[in-house]
Amino acid sequence: MNDDTAEFSAYIQFARDDWAKLRSSTPLTLSQQDLDALQGFNEQMSLEDVEQIYLPLSRLLNLHFRSARSLGGVKDEFLGRLVGLRPYVIAIAGSVAVGKSTFARTLQALLSRWPDHPRVALVTTDGFLYPNAVLEERGLMRRKGFPESYDRRRMVQFLAQIKAGEPTVDAPVYAHAAYDIVPDKVLTVTQPDILIFEGLNVLQTGVVDPGRAYTPSIIVSDFFDFSLYVDADEEHIEAWYVKRFRALQQTVFQNPASYFHHYKDLSEDEAGEVARGIWRDINQVNLRENILPTRERANVVLRKRADHSVGEIWLRQI
Repeated sequence: MNDDTAEFSAYIQFARDDWAKLRSSTPLTLSQQDLDALQGFNEQMSLEDVEQIYLPLSRLLNLHFRSARSLGGVKDEFLGRLVGLRPYVIAIAGSVAVGKSTFARTLQALLSRWPDHPRVALVTTDGFLYPNAVLEERGLMRRKGFPESYDRRRMVQFLAQIKAGEPTVDAPVYAHAAYDIVPDKVLTVTQPDILIFEGLNVLQTGVVDPGRAYTPSIIVSDFFDFSLYVDADEEHIEAWYVKRFRALQQTVFQNPASYFHHYKDLSEDEAGEVARGIWRDINQVNLRENILPTRERANVVLRKRADHSVGEIWLRQI
């Protein structure tokens, strides 16, 4: 463990074994069967990963949650009225193919087993992408996943309603097979104790739209109580992306309803070549220009190794 890295001097860095010791007496509440149901596409996770990485993290988040609730009580006392409980919002950021979705689902399962916060909702920013028709009209289909491809006004409105403690709040739904927003379908979130908000660019500080640049007065990250960044070397993320694309080409893309059905007959080598081209022209650009620069804003950075296991954890001190 060291904290002398120049670029990330604000962080204490933990090796995996050192981090695992911070689990304390936190019990393991997931079975292997539970874990199997949470696994992502072409991603493996062991109970050892849960014990050494997720349990200490869930303990840290539980302590922060309880502290936030206590602070809410202070505000109630100061104002002389009941402000009410507000959901604790955790953001998860990181590149395409880095394993954010599996990470978020596993964290949700663990946090929901704590008696302090049994109601844990998970919402992804995919639902806040503009529909394909809008992206095509604006010439943004090749920029899907970039900051300007999201309806940030709707995203801010959703988080504001969540933080205001509204009884039910609706989020739009995205279908990965159709590669588009599902019309007239919503995900209803009902007063969670914790909301996990996962997406590529959730830690952005500003907004860049085609033809103009500005910094809004309220941004998405204003609503976060805690933030996590799932990180890995770029070469590993590219390899995971190509592997996932090849697997999808043999499965999901075979469905005529899939947006990428036209890739169904590619050979393995051709699929790899197409995937590397998409990575190079779109996802790598987004990672370098928009996602990676937000990493140092996260409270915790989890550095993955080539096998998807977390090898190092950075905990922000300030």
